[in-house]
Amino acid sequence: MDTYQKPEDKELQALKDAANRLRIHSIRATCASNSGHPTSCCSAAEVLSVLFFNTMRYEAADPGNANNDRFVLSKGHAAPILYAAWAEAGYIKESDLLNLRKIDCDLEGHPTPKLPFVDVATGSLGQGLGASCGMAYTGKYFDKASYRVYCLLGDGESSEGAVWEAMAFASHYHLDNLVAIFDVNRLGQSEAAPLQHQTDIYMKRCEAFGWNTYVVDGHDVAELCHAFWQAAHVKDKPTAIIAKTYKGKGISGVENEDNWHGKPMPKDKAESIINEIQSQIQTNRKLSPLVPIADAPKISISDITFPSPPNYKIGDKIATRRAYGLALAKLGHANSRVIALDGDTKNSTFSEIFKKEHPDRYIECFIAEQNMVSVAMGCATRNRTVAFASTFAAFLSRAYDHIRMGAISQSNVNLCGSHCGVSIGEDGPSQMALEDLAMFRAIPTCTVFYPSDGVSTEHAVFLAANTPGICFIRTSRPDTAVIYSPDEKFEIGQAKVVRQSSSDRVTVIGAGVTLHEALAAADELAKQGINIRVVDPFTIKPLDAATILSSGRATGGHIITVEDHYREGGLGEAVCAAVAGEPGFIVQTLAVRGVPRSGKPTELLDLFGISSRCIVEAVKSTFAN
Repeated sequence: MDTYQKPEDKELQALKDAANRLRIHSIRATCASNSGHPTSCCSAAEVLSVLFFNTMRYEAADPGNANNDRFVLSKGHAAPILYAAWAEAGYIKESDLLNLRKIDCDLEGHPTPKLPFVDVATGSLGQGLGASCGMAYTGKYFDKASYRVYCLLGDGESSEGAVWEAMAFASHYHLDNLVAIFDVNRLGQSEAAPLQHQTDIYMKRCEAFGWNTYVVDGHDVAELCHAFWQAAHVKDKPTAIIAKTYKGKGISGVENEDNWHGKPMPKDKAESIINEIQSQIQTNRKLSPLVPIADAPKISISDITFPSPPNYKIGDKIATRRAYGLALAKLGHANSRVIALDGDTKNSTFSEIFKKEHPDRYIECFIAEQNMVSVAMGCATRNRTVAFASTFAAFLSRAYDHIRMGAISQSNVNLCGSHCGVSIGEDGPSQMALEDLAMFRAIPTCTVFYPSDGVSTEHAVFLAANTPGICFIRTSRPDTAVIYSPDEKFEIGQAKVVRQSSSDRVTVIGAGVTLHEALAAADELAKQGINIRVVDPFTIKPLDAATILSSGRATGGHIITVEDHYREGGLGEAVCAAVAGEPGFIVQTLAVRGVPRSGKPTELLDLFGISSRCIVEAVKSTFAN
């Protein structure tokens, strides 16, 4: 093992001086914006000084370089000190710091990837470590590169369960390239954090989760330098550094005092505070970061194409959840940077097919859906992987805030939710996703796929792999017939008219299981001399409004939507939005109303009014009324 060489006194003094300059920048910036969290910045000043100018390796002029060490500010409210560090490094102009939080400035109140040095947006607390785990896993197992990952957490956010999901993940996968720093400054937003300064308890908790752990004085740059050096030499374990700090450190009358969270310093006192801190600075020496080790492989994840057409025949029976697994495994052969994650449901989502064919690119996240989503986001940063994460769609609701933050993070991550709707049958309502379309339709960067057979599912997977933003693929449990030929073409936002004639009376729009119910209804109605038009939307967002409008006009404005989802926020409301303002349209929505129950799939479809029999009745009632 290498012998530690303590930095010379002049370098330690330069690190202390850099920390105080970071404090001054943070105070000035928050005063200029008349908002922000200067006290939360001041507690972390020495940590950032040592990380940025003694420990981390990165190209200051190229923050997104694949070889750079990664830094995630999980306590995102301390954004001003992150911006100050990049100003000290020379990437940001010091004068720009005074534009903090202004509408024409990307130095926002909490960090977002509008800035090249921010990999994931933070500010919804407890999520940075999960994303850091994804970055560290990618560095260790996919890139096999030297870059390391550092995540700074607040002590208050360590009450979040997602933090401990990430802690368990990191130790399970021996992420020795990951360091989590807990800024234990004692004070939360409205009162003291539960453990206050009991650093021994933090240490015991981290060690119990399998982490190598050090407790340090978070304002002692020499201790911090040594702890980070030690962390770099530990094998097979991630390292936690419990840094005892003081909120508002360096500000007389504010340091370690309650009721200063999220408040800039009073403008009439700001200069005296700054002068007091400035008086402690002994040099103007600017420190330069260490040069990164350039060993991250060059890769490409763009324009991933089908190696062969879908291998299905019309009439074959296959569940779309199984078709997802087969398509994902096929995608893995098309590009070596495709990875799969699952939350211990791989034998139900069929991501196990991918695992069998590409075992080194599968990440088991166990029953921790929040962390799974954040890990996927971390894996996808800097375009290092094409990540697909799957579980029951109902369980993605647990991770919704992480998904929401993924949109703010401009993340390119693909999520597959299986077992949607009452059609799963006997397992009952706790397993039935009936809110997921509403959830994902509300995400601004999200494309929502709802394939109805094996062919369309395979196209959804390949399209998602090449589509920026978050993609959600909704898959079903029952086996259903393949209705498209292998050479059928699919595009995002383009619906398919799967049944039509010149005498159609009503347009029926269904997706997944309900598309097949609509086709069965069409067959029954045809026997009675009534023709209907049947539309498969393929994507619920964006929705093909043009096809819906043209089909609706061809059927006298009569549209019926049928969905295995609650009425609120689903297919029916999407269609209503598409025809809003168009004269002469009447939309009837058939959807699940009320909390469902266990039963056979066919019984439940009928009980909740979305079976072929119910569609037939709805079509007939259109004319009766």
